[in-house]
Amino acid sequence: MRVLLVGGGGRESALAWALARSPRKPSVDCAPGNAGIERHARRVAIPAEDVPALAEHARRERYDLVVVGPEVPLTHGLADRLRAEGIPVFGPEARAAEVEGSKSFSKAFMARHGIPTAGFDVFTDLDACLRFLDGSEAVYPLVVKADGLAAGKGVVLADDAAAAKAAARAMLSGDAFGDAGRTVVVEELLRGREVSFFVLSDGERFVELAPCQDYKRAADGDRGPNTGGMGTYSPSAWLDAGMRGTLERSIVTPTIAGLAAEGRMFRGVLFLGIMLTPDGPKVLEYNARFGDPETQVLLPRLDGDWLDLLEATAGGNLAGVQPRWRDEAAVCVVMASRGYPDRVAKGLPIEGLDAAEELPDVVVFHAGTERDGSGRVVTAGGRVLGVTALGADLPAARARAYEAVSKIRWDGEHHRSDIAADAVSATRGA
Repeated sequence: MRVLLVGGGGRESALAWALARSPRKPSVDCAPGNAGIERHARRVAIPAEDVPALAEHARRERYDLVVVGPEVPLTHGLADRLRAEGIPVFGPEARAAEVEGSKSFSKAFMARHGIPTAGFDVFTDLDACLRFLDGSEAVYPLVVKADGLAAGKGVVLADDAAAAKAAARAMLSGDAFGDAGRTVVVEELLRGREVSFFVLSDGERFVELAPCQDYKRAADGDRGPNTGGMGTYSPSAWLDAGMRGTLERSIVTPTIAGLAAEGRMFRGVLFLGIMLTPDGPKVLEYNARFGDPETQVLLPRLDGDWLDLLEATAGGNLAGVQPRWRDEAAVCVVMASRGYPDRVAKGLPIEGLDAAEELPDVVVFHAGTERDGSGRVVTAGGRVLGVTALGADLPAARARAYEAVSKIRWDGEHHRSDIAADAVSATRGA
């Protein structure tokens, strides 16, 4: 079986690793891949954003399955092109991926289908937005979001009108996120516990995946700017069976049904960012693909074959499918470069990768790496590595992950030291 994996980050590193472990022994290509992915897949020199080139390559090679990792090719219609060619693809069509591609669309969609979320207003005109932010209807703190894709960085938590107006000016002017910010969503700030919830959907049915918990702020104690994710663990300490059932009934079922009713076929993974508020769970955001770094703890915990799950989802054949999960917990610590999520230095040699992976039940997923002219693995992005460990329980997995982190180094490396610490404390105090 021939599989094309699209993307080159930590999520795709985990997917390539999982596909390579399939008993079916597929032949995997990855476009464009990275220095870690090349251990599991043949690299294809096509950027993940180049939808026409990817579609032509897949048509010419006649892959048996295409797995689309990032959001950009999905929102730009790669899945639509592939399905038109009769190529099975794991990933929703562009109209369904709009739940991630446009925050204003997703908020309106939730309002239409009675899905609980934060109160919101949408603006395209700066003066109108500034008047709102200065007015009595604006209750601080609040949230200002760029409408389009911003690599997980288009969200500003504003404590006062000055901060909110600065964010709105930067977004609506196009200075911060280009066209992605020329529409902004202003939301009420939801308070509670944020959790990540994933389901696979074949367009009609869905199956729940193992719950995960991520950490978005750059520094310990949830301080610093928002990032694409600085670490994660699974299973979540905050999602018991009762709450997962509530999420399925009140959020997932109406979401999948609503998309189908609007003619938006969702075949792929739906990632829901949920806030557990005193008034019940509410949707913070939808993502139309696996989360990163959540994928890096989710994939190692499956007791089964990810290729079977991805293929069944792409083919609309999830009836009767029920994934099984290993009892072990998993923790992933993201190792980033100094300055992330802003500008970072690249091309810095990374040492200790082999030593880290010599530890039992440790795998190092590559997010932003390449090889230099001498063949050394070097940094090539802000988030560089995701160091994942399995353990008998969460404390054991956490200790092993940080032991592995301690063996890896490069100039300016940065990571949080408190990933899963709150969950370990909660578990011990239960």
